[in-house]
Amino acid sequence: MSEAKPRSRPTDGIKPRAAPKRRRQKPRDESPRAEEESKKKPGDKKAPIVEAAAPDIAGEAPPPEAVEPDPELTPEEAEQARKKYLLKRFWISGRGYWGRHGDRLGWPLSVGLLILIVVNVGFQYGINVWNRSIFDAIEKRDAHTVYFLSAVFVPLVLGSISLVVAQVWLRMTMQRRWRAWLTTSVIARWLANGRYYQLNLVKGDHQNPEARLSEDLRVATESPVDFVAGVIVATLSASTFIVVLWTIGGALSFPLGGSTITVPGFLVITAVIYAAITSTSMFAIGRDFVRLSEEKNQTEAEFRYVLTRVRENGESIALLGGEEEERSGIDRTFAGVLKRWAQLTGQHMRTALVSQGSSLFAPVVPVLLCAPKFLEGSMSLGQVMQAASAFAIVQSAFGWLVDNYPRLADWNASARRIASLMMSLDGLERAEQSDELGRIKRGETKGDAMLSLDDLSVTLDDGTSVVKETEVAVEPGERVLVSGESGSGKSTLVRAIAGLWPWGSGSVNFHPDRRLFMLPQRPYIPSGTLRRVVAYPAAANKWKLDQIKAALDKVGLGHLAGRIKEEAPWDQTLSGGEKQRVAFARLLLHRPDIVVLDEATSALDEKSQDQMMATVIRELPEVTILSVAHRAELEAFHTRKITLERHKGGAKLVRDIDLVPRNRKRGLLTRALWGSGTTTEKPRKAK
Repeated sequence: MSEAKPRSRPTDGIKPRAAPKRRRQKPRDESPRAEEESKKKPGDKKAPIVEAAAPDIAGEAPPPEAVEPDPELTPEEAEQARKKYLLKRFWISGRGYWGRHGDRLGWPLSVGLLILIVVNVGFQYGINVWNRSIFDAIEKRDAHTVYFLSAVFVPLVLGSISLVVAQVWLRMTMQRRWRAWLTTSVIARWLANGRYYQLNLVKGDHQNPEARLSEDLRVATESPVDFVAGVIVATLSASTFIVVLWTIGGALSFPLGGSTITVPGFLVITAVIYAAITSTSMFAIGRDFVRLSEEKNQTEAEFRYVLTRVRENGESIALLGGEEEERSGIDRTFAGVLKRWAQLTGQHMRTALVSQGSSLFAPVVPVLLCAPKFLEGSMSLGQVMQAASAFAIVQSAFGWLVDNYPRLADWNASARRIASLMMSLDGLERAEQSDELGRIKRGETKGDAMLSLDDLSVTLDDGTSVVKETEVAVEPGERVLVSGESGSGKSTLVRAIAGLWPWGSGSVNFHPDRRLFMLPQRPYIPSGTLRRVVAYPAAANKWKLDQIKAALDKVGLGHLAGRIKEEAPWDQTLSGGEKQRVAFARLLLHRPDIVVLDEATSALDEKSQDQMMATVIRELPEVTILSVAHRAELEAFHTRKITLERHKGGAKLVRDIDLVPRNRKRGLLTRALWGSGTTTEKPRKAK
């Protein structure tokens, strides 16, 4: 069988041929427009500023080159190769903690921990020697030596305790800092360029990323430090006390069949055989530990996700009376958790049988082996007790893997889960920077155009075309309505304009130094005070209270002005229409140059919708608007309309018309805005 060359499979994201160098993101300016304009220098050219842009990832290396399993491997072998590569992928990122861009305390903490381990093993040896001396003194009834050794024991114990406490502090500090470093790095990649959103739209093993970033990443960074420290302690202890056993025990001679058999270093040989039996038993019993741990972690994550969904959608569930159905789904998911726990309980019971049996026999075996030599007078009581203590330490060192196999299996599962998320992020990052599937370019418009779509085609991550060959130019102050039947690609087009969807061809261009603001159909409501909710994505203290109250009043939420400093579950408290009004209040505060409305008034009635659009036009008379909506009433608030129509091979732009006043009654507000309140359509040649 050929050697596996693991590569992330097609289900792990998009994989171009190579991993190009990562481009650093420029920090986004969130200052008010007036301050921003005052700081501009002549001749400066900047990309359009998008609110809530992803942070920069300093020192982040490019993703590993995409690889795939050898085609000659069977599916089972390919899966094993993939799992092996997942562990490698975790270390590719994890070892960066000790690298040039890692934590400055990474190496000092590691070296300090190693020194403490070595010194502590020395103290263990000192206690072992003390053990021999005290029992020899007791056997000889030497009171002076017994009293002296009793006094010596106190500093030995205090020194050992101090070393263990310091060792715990160093170990846990390194675990905490490593987790913080790696969590920050992965979360920065997850949030960059809307990847947290794109993961929902592409295939791959990255379900429940929040559980992977919290629990799995915690286990994945805590356990390796414990394992390495444990292996070092076990190795030093075993090597030190094997010498003790060999020196004290010497050779064991016994008659067999008329001759005498001599076994040199019999205590060492016994310790090795004893450890081999217990370790082999543990491996045989615990061979399914890794698989069961992975399945348990996945079901736990799914259970948390189901409960979170119920909490986040509590109002809709309560209004529909869906408690029984939700209870059924929760019970079904929880049953899976209990099933995996039951299977894991059986594994723990079998390993506990071996571990507990080993710990009970370990102190007795050396005493029984040394008893003949003690009885014949060739070994003192102190030597017997020292041998028993050394044997227990050696056995504990040899049995370290036996005792920690369940944790090793749990780490294996957690490391693979976080590595799967990393691989999916790798694929998205390559797709952003590769030409294999085609990538939508982002640049600057020529002339006065605020926004232009030049031969824009939007495709799925598998190459399927959604929107094809779109040509649109939006002039300053234009208000453009994008319409079309459901499924025609309007939302996908908005994602491409916002930069959330990188796949396709053509380009999306903005006027330099202009700020873009997005209003989605379901506005995000963060936790905290109402002031923070309205100011989002900027800081809560960016505007004065009077400014925020004025914005709330203009969008019809003046009744909430008295609660502006109140912390409440606003996502659950505000209705759908109120949330959309909050989004418009944000728009009035941020005062962007270009705004994209994606069904941003769908939760409002027609009168409220008219008020909202009229407020935007009145407060931001020069803003350029691109609206995606189904309601025909919105035509009265736009100067232009383009229509997308679904076709085989991708949606296309079929109409591009100017909207001008015509004789049609639309109510007092519309008449005030448009004079006669009537519209006619003037065809514009579609590009």
